[in-house]
Amino acid sequence: MPEDVWQRLLPHVEEFDMTLGLVLSESGIKMSYIYFPNTAIVSLLYNLENGSSAEIAVVGKEGCLGVSLFMGGNSTLTTAVVQSAGKSYRITASVMLDEFNKGGGLMHLLLRYTQSLITQMTQTAVCNRHHTLDQQFCRWLLLSLDRLPSNELVMTQELIANMLGVRREGVTEAALKVQKAGLIKYARGHIKILDRLGLEKRTCECYQVVKTECERLLPKKLAV
Repeated sequence: MPEDVWQRLLPHVEEFDMTLGLVLSESGIKMSYIYFPNTAIVSLLYNLENGSSAEIAVVGKEGCLGVSLFMGGNSTLTTAVVQSAGKSYRITASVMLDEFNKGGGLMHLLLRYTQSLITQMTQTAVCNRHHTLDQQFCRWLLLSLDRLPSNELVMTQELIANMLGVRREGVTEAALKVQKAGLIKYARGHIKILDRLGLEKRTCECYQVVKTECERLLPKKLAV
């Protein structure tokens, strides 16, 4: 973000540990903070009345959690749960909103990120409707891998099942197929990526669509 904006926000920045499974926000409840994951990953879930859920997007080091605050809605219908534990930063919602309302570089940067997030949500809906669980599992692995500092994930079968909106047996079957192909090593909730290129070839086009749009909207060097 622009240096002058960063200097104004810096006194309000707090470090925040995101532990696995921590619920950062719930459906219909206004958030008090904007979160910026660093080494953590947050999953945005939609929960049905019968208790089942499905992931609609993931947020990592590329973005922030709490776009509803500066989009005017204050709250959303999703629940934000820490998918992979790690470090993050947070800023109070009021401070961030005041800075956003000044316009300029930060506002445009956050709007670009919001567009990339909408792309991910849209592509996830298409993927869940038209592609196999095997492909969805590979897409989910790659999206997570892009947001982690290593090639390993710690994730229970139950949590993966909740993310993908399927039964645990389906996750086991998909993981074993991918492991048999020599692409991952999977044991007791610990997933190690052995062949990233193989995962990219095995998944559907949805992963690349999301990645390409994110890189277009949020390149490493961006004139804001």
